[in-house]
Amino acid sequence: MKISNLFVFLMLIPFIAFGQNRQRPGGNANQQKVMFELRGEIHEKAANVPLEFATIIVKQVKGDKVFGGMTNSKGKFSFEVPEGQYHISFEFISFKTITKENVSVNQDMDFGEIFLEEDSETLDEVELIAEKSTMEVKLDKKIYNVGKDMTVKGGTASDVLDNVPSVTVDADGVVSLRGNENVRILINGKPSGLVGLNDTEALRQFPADAIAKVEVITSPSARYDAEGTAGILNIILRRDKLQGLNGIGTVNLGFPEQYGFSTSVNYRVKDVNFFTNIGYSDREGPGNARYETTYFSPQATYPFTDQRIDYNRGGKNLNASIGLEYYLAKNTSITGSFLYRDSKRDNLSENVTDAYDDFDDLVNATYREEREESEGNVFQYDLNFLHKFKKEGHQIDLDLQFQNNDDIESSLITNEETFPSSIELLSQKFYSDETQNRFLIQSDYVLPIGEDQQLELGIRINGNDRDTDYKFYDENEQGDFIVNDSLTNLFLYEELISAVYGQYGKKFGKFSMLLGLRLEATDIDIRSIGKEIDSVNNKYYVNPFPTANLVYEFNENENITLGYNSRIRRPRSWFINPFPSQSSQTNIFQGNPDLDPSISHGMDLGYYRRWQKITFNTSVYYSRATDIFQFISSDTGETTEAGIPIIRRSPINLNTEDRYGMEFSANYTPKKNWRFGASFNYYNSTIDGEYDGVDFGSEFNSWFARGSSKLTLPAKIDWQTTLMFRGPRQNSQTKSDPMFSTNMAFSKDVLKGNGTLVFNVDDLFNSRKRVSNTLTETFEQESSFQWRQRQFRLSFTYRFNQKKGRQRQRSPGGGEEEMNFGS
Repeated sequence: MKISNLFVFLMLIPFIAFGQNRQRPGGNANQQKVMFELRGEIHEKAANVPLEFATIIVKQVKGDKVFGGMTNSKGKFSFEVPEGQYHISFEFISFKTITKENVSVNQDMDFGEIFLEEDSETLDEVELIAEKSTMEVKLDKKIYNVGKDMTVKGGTASDVLDNVPSVTVDADGVVSLRGNENVRILINGKPSGLVGLNDTEALRQFPADAIAKVEVITSPSARYDAEGTAGILNIILRRDKLQGLNGIGTVNLGFPEQYGFSTSVNYRVKDVNFFTNIGYSDREGPGNARYETTYFSPQATYPFTDQRIDYNRGGKNLNASIGLEYYLAKNTSITGSFLYRDSKRDNLSENVTDAYDDFDDLVNATYREEREESEGNVFQYDLNFLHKFKKEGHQIDLDLQFQNNDDIESSLITNEETFPSSIELLSQKFYSDETQNRFLIQSDYVLPIGEDQQLELGIRINGNDRDTDYKFYDENEQGDFIVNDSLTNLFLYEELISAVYGQYGKKFGKFSMLLGLRLEATDIDIRSIGKEIDSVNNKYYVNPFPTANLVYEFNENENITLGYNSRIRRPRSWFINPFPSQSSQTNIFQGNPDLDPSISHGMDLGYYRRWQKITFNTSVYYSRATDIFQFISSDTGETTEAGIPIIRRSPINLNTEDRYGMEFSANYTPKKNWRFGASFNYYNSTIDGEYDGVDFGSEFNSWFARGSSKLTLPAKIDWQTTLMFRGPRQNSQTKSDPMFSTNMAFSKDVLKGNGTLVFNVDDLFNSRKRVSNTLTETFEQESSFQWRQRQFRLSFTYRFNQKKGRQRQRSPGGGEEEMNFGS
C-alpha cells in the first residue's frame, strides 16, 4: 500500500482548514496596542527563598484573553500586557495561590515581594490521593493510577501491568486479562511504536517510570477498535498540564547487571505546552529452561532426551518522545509528537541435550550454542487536532499516525557432539530483516443533545504492511556458508482495516446507558515465497460489533455496572506464516495460513463501593467465542542428525470456548501508615472442537490472587511487599503447575521530599517459573522455563516543581477525557 503521500496530505488538512477560517479577536492586527510592564519577586514564605518557575496568570475581567509569565532563578518576573482590567494570580505547585482581582493596568506596575506559603491541606490531600487505590469506575473502563508503587521503580511496563488487578504476566512475558491472553494493548488510546513488532519484548524494554496510569477496559464501547477478545489495556504516559516547568527523573542500577534512567518534563506557558519522555536501559537477563521428553514413536532413535538451556540476554534500549501542544484559539488545539525507539540485543543461549536408551544409559550428548544479535528502530509521528464548540462536550477531533519499524536479526549456531566422542559438527546461521509500515486515520465527533443525552460518531482506517526476509545458511566441509534454499523465504503481509461506529448515551437520574454499534471491514493479503512455496492468500470479511454499557449510581461512592460487547481476534502475521522457525533443532514453530479469526460475545456485571477506609470492586463475567485459537504440538515424523524427533507447534481453529468467572479487588487502610490491597480472579474454561480427527476439547478451572501491603516504618521508611499466586492451567495437551512470586521494596524520601530512594527485589524467592507437562500420542514432555532470575534494583527519583504523589495528568488521544458521559 502506498501510504506516505496520502498521510502527508492528510496531516495538512487541519492546518489548511483552520488557517482559512480562523479570525483573531481584537480587530485589525496592525492596530497599535499600548503595553505596560508587570514585574516583581515571588518567595517561599517559610524559608524566605526565591521560587523559581512560579507562574503569574493574568486574565481579562471582560474577555477570554490570558497572559502570563514565570519567575527566574532569583524569583523575579517581568513581562508586558496590554492596557486593561485583569485578575492576576501568583501560583506555585502545592502552594496557596494569591489572587489580586480587578487590577487596572494603565501604567508599569511593580508588585514588589510576594510571599507564597505551602498549602498543608492540599499536600495532605495529595498524599491521601496517592496512597489510596485511586480506582475510578466509568461506563466502559476501570482506571488504576500507578502512583507510588515502589516495586516497579526502575522496572519495565511488564512489571507495571503485573501489578494491575485482573492482569497477569507469565514467565514468558505474555500478558493476560482475566486469564485470557488475547488482550489489546494501547498507548494513550492508540496503537504505538512503543509496542513495536513484538509487544512482549517491547513491554520488557519500556521504562515503568514513564507510565502514569493503566485503564482496564473489559467491556469496550464502540469507540474502541474491536481487536482483543479479552478486552483492552490502555497505558497512559506521564504528561502534565500545569503552568510553568516541571518534571521528574529517575536513575537506577541493579543486579544482574542493569542500569538506566528515565525522565519526563513538561513546560507550559500561555498557549503552548511542551512535553517529553526519555528512557534508556542497559540490562542483562539470565534465564534457563529444561525439557525432559519421552518418545513413543518407533522412529525415535532414543526413547528419552534431557535438554537444558541457559540464556544470557543483553539489551540496550532507548525510548524518546517529544511533543508540542498549541492552542490555536481558546477551544482549538493541535498536538504533534514524535517517538523514536532504538533497541540492540545481544543474546547467548547454550543448549545441552543428553539422549538415553531404554536402560537409562547415556548414549549421545550434544552442545549447541546460539549467538543472536539484533537491532531494531521505530519512528512514529502523531498529529491530533481538537476543536471544542461552545456547548460543553460538543467537539470534533482528528488523529493521524504513521509508524516505520525495522528489526534486523542475525544468529550463528554452532553444534558439537560431546559423547560418545567429541566431534565438531557443521554450523548454521540465519539472517532476518523485518520491516513494517503502519498508518492510522481516525476522527471522532461528539454531539450533546440537551443536558442528559449524547451522540457520538466516528471513522477509523488503519493499515499495516509487514515484510519478513529470512535467509538460512549451512556450513559446508570447507567452512563456507551456503544459502539453504529450502529454508530461505520471503513473507509479505498486508492488512487494511476500515471501521465506522456510532453510539448513543443517555442519563436518567442515577441511571446511565451507552449503546453502540461498530462495523469493521478487514482485508488481508499474504504472499509466501520460498523454494517449494509461492502462494497468495486473501482474506476479506466484514463484522458488526454491538456494545452496551449500563451503570446505576446509588451515590458517588457506590454503583453497579452491566456491559455487553462483541470482539474479534485476528491471526497475527507470524500465526499464518507457513515457514517453520529454526531457533531449535528439536522444537519448531510453524504458522497456519488457513487460520480464521475468532469472534466472541461477552457479558460483565460489576459492583463498586467505597467506604472511608475501604474500596471494593467485584465482577462476574461470561463470554462465548467461536473459531478459537489453540496451539498444539505434534510429531513431524522427522528427526535431527542425532536421531531426535522434531516436534512442531502450530495454531489451529477449534469450535467454541465458553468462559465464565468472578473477580474482586479491595483496598483497606486501617491506619495512616498502613495500607493493604488484594485481588482475586477465578474462571472456568470449556473448549470444544477437533482437528484432523483428534478431539482437542478440554475443561479446566483456574485462579490467580495478588496481595500487597505497604507499611511506614520508623524514620519514615516505607516498606511494600507484593505476593502473587497463579493457579494451575491446562488445555487438551498441556497442564501447567501453579506459580508463586514475591516482590519487596523499601523507600525513603530525601531532599525535603523532592527526592526518593527505592530499593526493591523482584521475585524474592526466585520462584517465578513455568512448569508444565505436555502429553500427546507420540511423546510426553516435562518442561520448566524461567525468563529471568531474581533481580535487585536501587533507584533514585528527583522531582522539580512537583510534589510527591501529585497526579494531574491529562490522558491524551483516547484517555480519560474520551468517555465522561454518565461517569
